[in-house]
Amino acid sequence: MHETSPLTRRAALGMAAAVIPFAAAPAHAATAVGGARLARDGVQGGGPPGKLSAAAWLVADHDSGEVLAAYRAHHALAPASTLKMLFAATVLTKFAATERHTVTDADLADVPAGSSLVGVKAGLTYTVEQLWQGVFLRSGNDAVHVLARMNGGIERTVAEMQALADDLQARDTRVVSPDGFDHPGQLSSAYDLTLFARHGLRDAHFRAYCATRGADFPAGGGRTFRIQNTDRLLTGELGVAPYQGLIGVKNGYTSDAGNTFTGAATRDGRTLLATVMHPRSGYNAVYEETAALLDWGFGRSSAANPVGVLVPPLSEGGVKAETGAAVGEGAPGRAARGESGGRSPWGVLEGAGGAIAVLAGGAWALRR
Repeated sequence: MHETSPLTRRAALGMAAAVIPFAAAPAHAATAVGGARLARDGVQGGGPPGKLSAAAWLVADHDSGEVLAAYRAHHALAPASTLKMLFAATVLTKFAATERHTVTDADLADVPAGSSLVGVKAGLTYTVEQLWQGVFLRSGNDAVHVLARMNGGIERTVAEMQALADDLQARDTRVVSPDGFDHPGQLSSAYDLTLFARHGLRDAHFRAYCATRGADFPAGGGRTFRIQNTDRLLTGELGVAPYQGLIGVKNGYTSDAGNTFTGAATRDGRTLLATVMHPRSGYNAVYEETAALLDWGFGRSSAANPVGVLVPPLSEGGVKAETGAAVGEGAPGRAARGESGGRSPWGVLEGAGGAIAVLAGGAWALRR
């Protein structure tokens, strides 16, 4: 009898239970997490001039948590590889960067066909740092699955990711696989992805990986090949200009989900987050519209009234947000500043990726 993998079983259950297509209506009634205005369907807070084509977007101040503007902030859509931010926030602190792991065939057995890959090979030994470079730079689902197996397996990792999403009050998110690959019922929102980015960026290793432009990756036999970050706003590739002050975070694409991206940038000690999901115009639109949101946010006075707030985790004293239309109108009160006292904790990364970024040569060039 053929044994079905845990991921395949979950996907089948999701297909039977899900009534939501990949890029369609919310998974449940629009929530009011972060403020009643964020549950509304139209543009809240203005935003950049000109019409954005994205199905949903949000721009927020990282340090205060204030949402400056949003469009369909809680609309649940397929997240693609931006869900890897939640995976990293869940697993990253569990293993030392220098820990070594020899990959087995079983580690790679559940990698979906058609996945983005960094080139992990069974029988080779990798450091945890190299595997995370594969996740952040090349969005490698092979590296994700190896780390998930090290964490106790796909099912355990998915359960832990969902638990963290619930603690962060990311109620639009349903996790089916750790890599963000298209599966029925796997959904997130612009609001939730921004929560994941903000939470992840508190970790120094997370910040370093998503700001790294390139690295050497093992090819076997003592050789390496060059991998380059697929974040075009960071690297300035394929017709996209590098964004001044960008410090990450994660892009994503599948043929069903389209393009998604959450970016963070720091200027003059202020860090903004912007998430764009499923733009309808052009392959570079996800980067261009993110840049437009960041430009608009940096040009807006920090004293202007917000339209909502990125709520704190329940485990850190956050109050469980109400849902539904009963929540009062108007923007919530201004959120407390973080430990940095209003200045980004990674000011050294200002500029095009920061000094920690490894300046890359061409991607995939085999090296000895």
